Amino acid sequence: MSMRDYELAANMMEEHPNTMDFIGPRPESLVRTAEQALGVTFPPTYRRFLLEYGAGGFGSSEIYGVIDENFEESSIPDAIWYTLTERKEVNLPNGLVVIYAVGDGGLYCLDLQSKKVDEAPVVVYEPGLPNEEQFYEVVAKDFGEFLLDLVQREINWMRS
Repeated sequence: MSMRDYELAANMMEEHPNTMDFIGPRPESLVRTAEQALGVTFPPTYRRFLLEYGAGGFGSSEIYGVIDENFEESSIPDAIWYTLTERKEVNLPNGLVVIYAVGDGGLYCLDLQSKKVDEAPVVVYEPGLPNEEQFYEVVAKDFGEFLLDLVQREINWMRS
């Protein structure tokens, strides 16, 4: 269901073009460079998001992705820069990739630490909490499910 969830979310976003603010498709070569910089392989749904949207926002939600090759001097919503920064500043484990953040400090990450299947769950990492005390709450079984939930929440908020 993961790719189906992604496709449903993408279709819903396309139905609300005035609510989207994405950098746009990123080339495969840049996505591979981003993977190399982090030492990971992105799961299929997240890779597709990067290739089709890059990074940016839908409604009030900002989804982190790939902007360009400058992973050292960038800013939000650059997932590569942010992940590398958090690895240095808060000892974020190498198998996590930050894709979203909320105001209370929780970082939503793809958990590639023990990837046994193609997709990876989205978990919450709490900066400031020692790694051995992290709970890694699973908020979605994969990026497709995470994106669909986020898009549905944004659309429901717009309608209210």
